[in-house]
Amino acid sequence: MKQYLIDELRPKDYETIKAFMDEKFGSSNVDGIYWLKLDQNILTQVQKEHTECQPFYFAVDLETSLVAFELLVRTKNRIRCDCMGYATEKQRNWLIGFVDSIFDKLEIKT
Repeated sequence: MKQYLIDELRPKDYETIKAFMDEKFGSSNVDGIYWLKLDQNILTQVQKEHTECQPFYFAVDLETSLVAFELLVRTKNRIRCDCMGYATEKQRNWLIGFVDSIFDKLEIKT
């Protein structure tokens, strides 16, 4: 699986990130998993056409020592579809920029 991974989190950083993720994104049914909604403005043509599959998300896995942002664009509405797949360069860059801005906001140095 392709991921943007930030490891070696300190316990305080983990607690800060967890509180932020719980507040902004809410937890899923699986502990430590969050769904980060993809910006509508950077959908591929296929993703735009698949309105029944929208919205699209990146899965986030937060553990005590790391946080992994999967680079697979997913939908909660289907298990498989042509609109799902690895992020385009633009989507990947958006995700990395978004994650980096969260760390800046939380004043976490990696």
